[in-house]
Amino acid sequence: MSDGVVVDSIDVAYGDLQVLWDVSLEVSTDDTIVALVGPNGAGKTTLLKAMSGLLRPTAGSIQLFGTYSATLSPSQIVRQGFVHVPEARNLFTEMSVEENLQMGAYTRRDSYEETLAEVYETFPVLEERAEQAAGTLSGGEQQMLAIGRGLMAKPRILALDELSVGLAPQLTQRVFEKVDQLSDDITILLTEQHVNEALGLAERALLLENGRIIATGTGEELLDSAHIRDAYLRA
Repeated sequence: MSDGVVVDSIDVAYGDLQVLWDVSLEVSTDDTIVALVGPNGAGKTTLLKAMSGLLRPTAGSIQLFGTYSATLSPSQIVRQGFVHVPEARNLFTEMSVEENLQMGAYTRRDSYEETLAEVYETFPVLEERAEQAAGTLSGGEQQMLAIGRGLMAKPRILALDELSVGLAPQLTQRVFEKVDQLSDDITILLTEQHVNEALGLAERALLLENGRIIATGTGEELLDSAHIRDAYLRA
């Protein structure tokens, strides 16, 4: 599959601490939402960092749109069309909303005004807050800004890491609704601890536990699995 990301049997470690073992997955631009679910510490963020070039696998390989990622820098991976929005959001808090969006467009200056208009159409509150310092936004607004900044790079696949962290349930629902809308136009790779919400949105899903993929299927199939229900969905 050249029109997407192919992760082939990768191991990833932080020094002597191995976090991922023999992980494989594919995400195509024909997909809508692919959910990567699992508990905190399972390795979901580590996997996204490997896919975005921030970590290098110690074994296995990753191809992005037909090119092996080992030959690409993180900025080149963004230009290829894979954009990672991290859990921490990493906003420039002293800069304005629009200045943060400008930073997201550093690889795609050719269509800046058009893309900015699209982001404002998707997240009208960002246009209302355009001159406001990013650090003064609410948690939900900051998450929308982080996603908007990712969209400024015109991704083909947008990887969203732990969208719901730090958000109240009502704000979490709003953000998930926006993600569902975005999937009409681009492929979303979503990592999330809120398993029920993520699988409810997902076309395809993978369960990562203790650094290994232990189940795959449609979102509905994983929601119906006894393991998911017992481990993650008990009241």
